[in-house]
Amino acid sequence: MSSTHIQSLRSAIQPVRDRLIAHPVYQHIRTPAALRIFMEHHVFAVWDFMSLLKALQIGLTGVAVPWMPRGSANTRYLINEIVVGEESDVDEAGNRTSHFELYLRAMDQAGAGTGSIHVLLHSLAAGTPLRTAIARIPEKPIRDFLDFTFDTIGTEGLHGIAAVFTFGREDLIADMFLRIVQDLSPEMPEDLHVFTYYLERHIEVDGDHHSHLAMAMLEELCGDDEKKWAAATRLATTALERRIGLWDGVVKAI
Repeated sequence: MSSTHIQSLRSAIQPVRDRLIAHPVYQHIRTPAALRIFMEHHVFAVWDFMSLLKALQIGLTGVAVPWMPRGSANTRYLINEIVVGEESDVDEAGNRTSHFELYLRAMDQAGAGTGSIHVLLHSLAAGTPLRTAIARIPEKPIRDFLDFTFDTIGTEGLHGIAAVFTFGREDLIADMFLRIVQDLSPEMPEDLHVFTYYLERHIEVDGDHHSHLAMAMLEELCGDDEKKWAAATRLATTALERRIGLWDGVVKAI
C-alpha cells in the first residue's frame, strides 16, 4: 500500500476538480438573497454526507448487539474519530451539536428556508421510502445529487463509499465560501455569525484533521488492489460532477 495511489487518484480527478473550483456559482453569491438560495440547496449535501459517514461506520465497525470485533482496529479508529467530530461537535457557545444541526441553525439565522429539508426528514421519519421521498424534491439537481449518494451507498463497496466521502465532498468549498460570507457580513451584520462559525469550524476540523483520516482510511480499504483504486477514482470523479450539477442548480435558481 502506497501513497502513490492517492497521488494518482488526485491527478486523475484534478480536471473535474478544477472545473468545480472555477464554477460561476462563486461569483453569483454576492447578495443576501443569493446566499440564502445557496444554503437551501447546499443543506442537502450537508445532510447526505452524514449518510455516507454512517454507511462507513456500519461497514467498518461493530454496531450490532451482541458486539463482535469487525475489521481492523485502525479503520475502526479512523471512522469513529470522524463520527465523533461530525455528529457531536460543539457550536459557537460550546454546546454539543452535529454539523448538520449547526447548519440548520445557520440557515434560520440567515433567513434561508428550511422547509424542503424538513419535509424530506419528516417524510423519512414517517416511513416514506427513501427514493420516494427524494423523488418528491422539486429541484432536479438536488434529486440527482442525492440519488448518486445513495446509489453509491447501496451498490458500491466500502472503498467506493470512502472515495466519495473523501474526495467528493466538503473540502472543496469552505475557504471560498468563508470569503464570500465575510464580504456579505456588512450587509447582514446579525445574520451570519453561526454560518461563519460553521465554515471556520469546518476548515479547522474537516478540512485538515478529518481529510487526513479519510485518506488513510481509503488507503487501507483499497490496499494494492488496482480494481478498487480504479473504482475509487471513477466514483470520486462522478461525485465531483454531481457537485457541479448541484452548483449549476444554484446558479439557475439565483
